[in-house]
Amino acid sequence: MTDPVQAWSEFCRALERAGEVLHSESAPRTPLDRAEGVRYLTRLTREMLYSCVDNADPDFPRLHQLDLVKIGADNPDNVYLSANIRGDRDYRITGTRGTIAYFSIGSKANRYATDGTMASTGELSDADLVPEPDGTIEIIASQARQGRNWLPLAPDSTGLVVRQTYLDRAHETPGHWDIERIGGPDQPGELTPEFIAKALQRTALAVHGTAGTFAGWTEMFMARPNELVDFGQDMFQRAGGDPEICYLHGYWALEPGQAWLIETEVPDCRYWNFQLDNWWMESLDNSRRITVNKHTARLDGDGTLRIVVAESDPGVGNWIDTCGHSSGTALLRWLSADTHPVPTCRIVTLDSLTV
Repeated sequence: MTDPVQAWSEFCRALERAGEVLHSESAPRTPLDRAEGVRYLTRLTREMLYSCVDNADPDFPRLHQLDLVKIGADNPDNVYLSANIRGDRDYRITGTRGTIAYFSIGSKANRYATDGTMASTGELSDADLVPEPDGTIEIIASQARQGRNWLPLAPDSTGLVVRQTYLDRAHETPGHWDIERIGGPDQPGELTPEFIAKALQRTALAVHGTAGTFAGWTEMFMARPNELVDFGQDMFQRAGGDPEICYLHGYWALEPGQAWLIETEVPDCRYWNFQLDNWWMESLDNSRRITVNKHTARLDGDGTLRIVVAESDPGVGNWIDTCGHSSGTALLRWLSADTHPVPTCRIVTLDSLTV
């Protein structure tokens, strides 16, 4: 019989190995970056434990908000919800749309063990939704088409991801959503040593794999510093990205007194944003000016978007605060855009911009 106490010891040793990412030759060495790296691993551990142990039962799923969990250039304008499911079951998702600017829900298949992907197996956005007469919305997630709002599942679907995106946090409210299995058992089964052992193994693998995957992304971005580049959308879609979004990632590094100047035309699109992230691909402190979007940005008279990433506000363009960092990652998203312009980027002195 599986010994859950032994499984705990093995989990702790496996979790320690996840810390190898902190010792990568390319990882930053500043006290702030190292502290954030350790905090990042604690956040991943907390989330993966919840997902793999307490919220793992596909017969009794819960839509869970990712509270302070920042993974793979999380969007600071987003409210993320997730739930564990199985593709051979049917589910009912019910809720209210709210007034938030954008809603999407996707089914995902975790295929990291087979081909290293988090594949999309079905997608719905608010443009697809048909509400009930009272304004509520019912979505059926299943392999066979059902209901007015059908979210396809594949045989190996393992999770659902909800994205609710703000344009204006001061005046928009997200929806409220619940999930239940259709035709499931009345109550969960008893906890077993085998379940705990497997759940701890999945947790450690998820922490290690997630940290390693996105550290690898940052290392790739570092090959083209201070640019926002289309590295190929297939890679980001395979990792679970929204198919409606074009992702332009980058790595930035500044000396004291320097600024990263980003200039681009803005396409016709439902939403866009630029955000600044740390080396671990976590969005920076959202209480500071670390992001700008379609609603909050100021454009030049000719419609050009000018973003200034710097340690202090030069008084021109759209200033983004480096929050005590000298390097990190960044992302520009175009959502449902008619074109996907790639910005012009250059390093300038901060003094040259100050008005």
